Amino acid sequence: MKKLLNTLYITSPEKYLSLDGENVLIKEDGVESGRVPLHNIESIVTMGNAGISPALLGKCAEKNISVSFLSRSGKYLASSIGPNNGNVVLRKTQYRFADDESKCTEIAKNMITGKLYNSRWVIERAARDYADSLDTEKLKTVSLQIKNAIADAQNCLDTQQLRGVEGEAAARYFSVFDNLILQQKFDFAFIRRVKRPPTDYVNAMLSFAYTLLCSMMTSALYSVGLDPFVGFMHKVRPGRASLSLDLMEEFRSVYADRFVISLINKRIINKDDFFIKENEAVYFTDEGKKKFIQQWQTKKQGVMMHPFLKEKVQWGVVPYVQALLLSRYLRGDLDGYPPLLWK
Repeated sequence: MKKLLNTLYITSPEKYLSLDGENVLIKEDGVESGRVPLHNIESIVTMGNAGISPALLGKCAEKNISVSFLSRSGKYLASSIGPNNGNVVLRKTQYRFADDESKCTEIAKNMITGKLYNSRWVIERAARDYADSLDTEKLKTVSLQIKNAIADAQNCLDTQQLRGVEGEAAARYFSVFDNLILQQKFDFAFIRRVKRPPTDYVNAMLSFAYTLLCSMMTSALYSVGLDPFVGFMHKVRPGRASLSLDLMEEFRSVYADRFVISLINKRIINKDDFFIKENEAVYFTDEGKKKFIQQWQTKKQGVMMHPFLKEKVQWGVVPYVQALLLSRYLRGDLDGYPPLLWK
């Protein structure tokens, strides 16, 4: 159980929520484990098989408290909302911002600043922790280039210019990505980022991690009432969750990339976990995918100190925090969208 920004998160599938007067009563194995006054929350997010009583659902609808249900893996399933839920007003604001290039640029600048900042510190931390094994001068050079790109991003006049800065910085980041792989170097050599289809084991892992990450972002955005398909930096394209792609930019290096590197360096994943198709595309075997997802679920239970909230948060909840912060900005409660800045 975690209460953040007036949203109650239930991350344990063994919890059961019921109504006790004007309170949410939280039980596990029939024993009370907590209670939260309804007047203190505006939404509830449950992950897994956590149950909720009809009486509580009815009271939440009456008080305009939304309830979102996610699968144990974090996939968005459904929501229950009251007749006067303000999500429609929030989405109208989102659509209005998406049609305003200056607003799009303002939000996208912060998101890309978060991405570049986190990418830089992934490199900096590797240079610090493995100084004896790595070409630290090369890493420091790229880190400085990405630092300069952050300043360039802040000076961009539109999203097209911003995409150019981001693309160049991403190329520099991936130019030293192979240096971060310390084990199984022969099998997991990385030359460049190849997306569709991935043509080596590392790219296959990155692509799959980004797919899982995008799913997390989509669930988070749905849960706060935002439309995942209308973005600010990634423009609207039929079938593309553009806002999910926007939001996940901050998470790519610090969450997905570090996770992939960890699986390789700890030898949790090896070459036997993949197969190569006739067109040379590389994909996980069923067993390899299962191992990857199991580790991904474990990763989500890890804790980080959130730089804006100044409190410890499970990694699996961080996307929901960022989605909430974005919604707060769109509602006018914050002066700007605060991106995730990890160090």
